[in-house]
Amino acid sequence: MSYSITLVTLDGNKIQFNCEPSQTVQDAAENAGFFPPAICKMGSCGSCLAVCDTGDYELKNYSEGLLPSETEESKAVLLCRTYPQSDLMIHAPYNSDRIQNHQKTPRDATIIEIKVLAERTMSLVLQLSEDEEQGLGFDFEAGQFVELEREDLNLKRAYSIANTANWEGRLEFLIRLQDQGKFSQFLKDQAAVGQALKVHGPSGTFGLQGQSLNPRCFIAGGTGLAPFLSILRRMAEWGEDHPTQLFLGVNNEAEIFCHQELKDLQQSLSKLEVTICVWKPSDKWEWFRGTPADALGVYLKQTDVLPDIYLCGPPRLVEITTEMVLEQGINAENIYCERFG
Repeated sequence: MSYSITLVTLDGNKIQFNCEPSQTVQDAAENAGFFPPAICKMGSCGSCLAVCDTGDYELKNYSEGLLPSETEESKAVLLCRTYPQSDLMIHAPYNSDRIQNHQKTPRDATIIEIKVLAERTMSLVLQLSEDEEQGLGFDFEAGQFVELEREDLNLKRAYSIANTANWEGRLEFLIRLQDQGKFSQFLKDQAAVGQALKVHGPSGTFGLQGQSLNPRCFIAGGTGLAPFLSILRRMAEWGEDHPTQLFLGVNNEAEIFCHQELKDLQQSLSKLEVTICVWKPSDKWEWFRGTPADALGVYLKQTDVLPDIYLCGPPRLVEITTEMVLEQGINAENIYCERFG
């Protein structure tokens, strides 16, 4: 027998489809012609996070730290690891326009710039080839990601876009080099200007939510800065000078990057405050000593208006920060997260 799945989006739209007990909710949705945001489909990225309000299910193996703590009122799930045992009502943390009705054809792109920004951090800039439907342009919401693929090496990895939507087909990424990462090895040892990649997407639901008048706090762990750069650049382009605090965390001074870029954005956005947080600084430093969660805690104790919280970084940073701001009285619906492994 199959079960009825109802997926309710933030804007109140409902999508219904059937799911076999042996299927994941994500696979069943795609078989029905709906494509909710997802990347790995293995329970390791968190991009298909949702909340199951009613019904029974089995949640199979997933990476530790991807799901927030469960409460009696709601249960967090990953659509790619959720197997129904009854009809389910699931609430998605995004509007219905983030659910595609077809799989997008990947775009061809060429590396036009690759450089080291800081210790273990590189900048990669791509130029898209012209598309029959979109021309050179690439439309996306600030905060979204794409998957970059090198077909001959069987490599595909997801990265947030650091620039804004444009008609020139230019895409910029901030990539942290991982010791055992295959894509990191490609960037360090093989990648060069002129080489080809394929771009899948855009996808993802991270970004500014609603029309809240609350101040915004952006908490970035390392290259988790990328979606915030896109958002801040978009704010500068649109002249949206909203009270915003950015807390960027790195391990040491050698890992600091995009400092000048952030200073330039502060010239355009007079209400933007930037705090560089260094976990293990040298004896002489001009940065905040500690993590972005530590710096955010100091800020919250000094402000009279509770902000909206936006988090992008390793699961542990997201988890610690979320627990802290909930204790400070910020509502869960005012916390927006993008986790990465």
